[in-house]
Amino acid sequence: MSDFIDEDNEEEAFGVTDRLISDVLEAVGEENAAAIDTLLEPLHAADIAHLIEQIDNKDRRDLLSVWKGGVDGDVLSELDESLREEVIESLAPAELAEAVRDLESDDVVDLVEYLDEEQQSAVLQWLAGPDRAAVEKVLAYPEESAGRHMQLEIVRAPDHWTVGEAIDFLRSGVELPEQFYHVILVDPRMKASGYATLGRILSSPRSAKLRDIAEESFRTFHVEQPAADVAHAFNHYHLISAPVVDDDDRIMGVITIDDAMTLLDEEHEEDMLRLAGVGDGSLSDNVFETTMQRLPWLAVNLVTAIMASLVIALFEETIAGLVALAVLMPIVASMGGNAGTQSLTVAVRAIATRDLTGSNVWRVIRREVFVGLLNGLLFAVVMGIIGWLWFDTIMLGVVIGLAMVINLVVAGLAGTVVPVLLEKVGIDPALASGAFVTTVTDVVGFFAFLGLAAMVLL
Repeated sequence: MSDFIDEDNEEEAFGVTDRLISDVLEAVGEENAAAIDTLLEPLHAADIAHLIEQIDNKDRRDLLSVWKGGVDGDVLSELDESLREEVIESLAPAELAEAVRDLESDDVVDLVEYLDEEQQSAVLQWLAGPDRAAVEKVLAYPEESAGRHMQLEIVRAPDHWTVGEAIDFLRSGVELPEQFYHVILVDPRMKASGYATLGRILSSPRSAKLRDIAEESFRTFHVEQPAADVAHAFNHYHLISAPVVDDDDRIMGVITIDDAMTLLDEEHEEDMLRLAGVGDGSLSDNVFETTMQRLPWLAVNLVTAIMASLVIALFEETIAGLVALAVLMPIVASMGGNAGTQSLTVAVRAIATRDLTGSNVWRVIRREVFVGLLNGLLFAVVMGIIGWLWFDTIMLGVVIGLAMVINLVVAGLAGTVVPVLLEKVGIDPALASGAFVTTVTDVVGFFAFLGLAAMVLL
């Protein structure tokens, strides 16, 4: 076993490798828990979680059965949500207790918030009374709020203290979070008045007042403020941590940069998956779950395809009179669909990052329309020449060129306007825009091409 460990030291630098997975599964087959420990002990919790997600259901169950006590709270918190329930169910009560005991409150919340009530109770019962009460308090906040994502472990100090008093306090044996970036300053009413970074505290004279070395970037967030807004504020203002307050401005917890970036990553991943119509699926989902996630949007796509086909049906005689139209019309629809997707992707991304607002929306729409026009003119010339040379009919080249211009202009317009309108009426533009834009470009593309052909060629 030691031979392949030496040969595969790359897992420390590059995470989970195919060789590592193979070696772990070999150790599982031999029921060699010690070898599994040796292989996985050097890995980060995120890499172990990734390995567990990579293997199939049977191998996963066998691994958890042999590797008793190996899965700790950090690994559980890194696992894909769809797998947490399965892994937690496989753990013995003592293993589960050990796994959650040393986690910070925000990590425990992240671990249990999507579990069913029975599994939540199974996890929470192993926490100490005060810790359990704190986690239950956080779970009471709305699901996508700042309160749900905050960490309850806070380091605070009166703003009239000196640096020396703060350092002595931090060294006095008081229980501190495993990681923290700021000391939160509070006024006599225990309301947040600022914060000072640990670096500035350690580099300042002991006699300096904490309020005099406080950061200018200080801001607070309400417990019910949308977590997505908080994450974007962290990114926009380059925050490291920020207090979360209640209606009376009393500190309830703190959000840190790692939680904010996780929120941003989840939001971007969700938008990407929804644009493709695959919901919130993951590689660990089974066949039935994946089918049910994708089926609704395939059904919507079928409806839109039928609508495009109805447009084609209006011009049956035109197509029958000139078969070349049937050869060329998919090109017009395909180019429009791709152009619409380009504009749509830019618009949805800009909406998600708050870059597309009421003050610049018309400028963006005009830009996308003119981009569609210029691209349309360019490809109109190309396809006009191709259509002329291919079918020896110059007017056929003119028709497909004009249809290309019309459809690419409409694609640029629809790709921007549709997500903006959906966002205005409260519908997630990443979820529904694709179907609408595709329908518009298909219908307009076919109607423009076949309509012009009916007027000019027949």
